[in-house]
Amino acid sequence: MPRQPEGYRVFDQIKLSAWTAGIRDKYKLPLRVELWNGEQVDLSSEQPRVTIRVPGPGSLHYLLSPTLGNLGEAYVEGALEIEGSAADMIQIGNSLAESTGKPARHSRVASALRMVSPHTREKDAEAIRYHYDVSNEFYQEFLDPAMVYSCAYFETGDEDLATAQTKKIDHILTKIGVQPGHTLLDIGCGWGALVLRAAQKFGARCVGVTLSQNQFELARERVARAGLQDRIEIRLQDYRDVAGEFDRITSVGMFEHVGVQHLSEYFGRIDRLLAPGGVVMNHGITTTDVEQRASPWGGGEFIDRYVFPHGELAHLSTVIRTMQEGGLEVRDVENLRRHYARTCAIWTENFEAKAAHIRKLADPKTFRIWHVYLAGCAYAFAHDWISLYQIVCGKAGRDPAQMPWSRRYMYDGSGAVDLLSTRH
Repeated sequence: MPRQPEGYRVFDQIKLSAWTAGIRDKYKLPLRVELWNGEQVDLSSEQPRVTIRVPGPGSLHYLLSPTLGNLGEAYVEGALEIEGSAADMIQIGNSLAESTGKPARHSRVASALRMVSPHTREKDAEAIRYHYDVSNEFYQEFLDPAMVYSCAYFETGDEDLATAQTKKIDHILTKIGVQPGHTLLDIGCGWGALVLRAAQKFGARCVGVTLSQNQFELARERVARAGLQDRIEIRLQDYRDVAGEFDRITSVGMFEHVGVQHLSEYFGRIDRLLAPGGVVMNHGITTTDVEQRASPWGGGEFIDRYVFPHGELAHLSTVIRTMQEGGLEVRDVENLRRHYARTCAIWTENFEAKAAHIRKLADPKTFRIWHVYLAGCAYAFAHDWISLYQIVCGKAGRDPAQMPWSRRYMYDGSGAVDLLSTRH
């Protein structure tokens, strides 16, 4: 056997041997561990689907304390070399994390510390730029052609991603009853897919706001190419600085950046922007932990550090309470958790299929972050760690006679129902 590098103590070797024996006996994972000295350890008789290479003694502690946070950090920072599909990496990583037997989620104290992070305009803009301004071409490689970076809507489960994303946008605009001539504000408009659809198919006059320079520039280009400059305005603007009144307001995949302690203010701002009789849709990710603690096994720390700085997930009960505190009445709630699990799985497949080109568009660290992040999200949605809700609201205290008797209008596909029309 090759000479052991200095620092690989007998204690480490005994601890590693005990760890691999325990994993092999209890979990039988299709995992191979390769040490820097050439030693290989297979953790089941099955053909390995994931290989973890430990390049030196200094990286051994990541493997011996395999929380999702530790393993994710080790992979991103290059302390461990991990080969395999992202879905297999996440599944096996979660099994390793469970083997530690530690509490699945952070304590309330840790959760409280997370929720006092500052959400100033400057901090929020910085966080958005970090996540979204990698490059437009980077996102184009794994998103659908319209570049919709939020949960798709699968009516049958057989749709391709582009079809499911179009159906999602139509589902939202039909739910809120967009009609020709309505003014629509899209908070966090991304690359403009929703406002383009709202203007083209539903005849709305739209304003889309984003804090991402890349999104702003491409969304404006798309509006110009569509010849819709007279119907759509894209702004590089914080939602807190928007003025005026709008018949319809949408917020898709944005309120996760607001901060739990600021949700009442956020919904209050939406209420002030909403015209009398107007309708708003909030489409966003929630935690399924009623105490709003971080995702299990250190996954939340990884997201905080590498993916969404200052991002915070509220429980559905908190969302509904803060909507009411902000002056809004919840009128419809739909759970699309299964839909987001499939969306993220497709994004992961696309990312891996285009990996060679994506590596040219981003530095190695960024590539590794998104590689495991997308698959990790698919796993988290599939296993009910997090969820996705579409919530339709109106101003509280309005006459319920203005509401349709049934929800059938949401699924007839016409988008022709005039919900709480401002012309009443």
